[in-house]
Amino acid sequence: MLPLSNIAIVLGSFHRHHSEVMLESAIKTASTVGLIIVKEVWVPGSMEKPLALKELLLKPSVDGAVTLGIIERGHTAHGRIMGQAVINAILNLQLDLMKPIGVGILGPDIRPDQIHERLVPYARDAVLAVHVMLKKRSETTADNSFSLV
Repeated sequence: MLPLSNIAIVLGSFHRHHSEVMLESAIKTASTVGLIIVKEVWVPGSMEKPLALKELLLKPSVDGAVTLGIIERGHTAHGRIMGQAVINAILNLQLDLMKPIGVGILGPDIRPDQIHERLVPYARDAVLAVHVMLKKRSETTADNSFSLV
């Protein structure tokens, strides 16, 4: 069985109502799989998420994180460019800090009519991804360092 692991959640407040639905799903899922949410941090939008994630993941008491939010389809390429930059930054944080990050960010080209049905599953799946990666780490190393080999 996976020892209890501490995670943090970073959320964008730009679509606050939707993010609150995602947070509720994430909390429920974390509780079900034995993850402890030690901190929730609200930031203005997706561009601020990597900085908040890094600050949280640098804490030895935080084993992984989940980020939730929406990058809605716009009339220009701004959302796609921002989405790519944010996802690249998050992937780099995982690799640099060797701690898993579950990404539950809808978009970047999501339409308003597509949002509601995806809120709960994206949040759930982001938490489950962190859970699986923490479980793999727990199973493969005795010194609590991350290893899949």
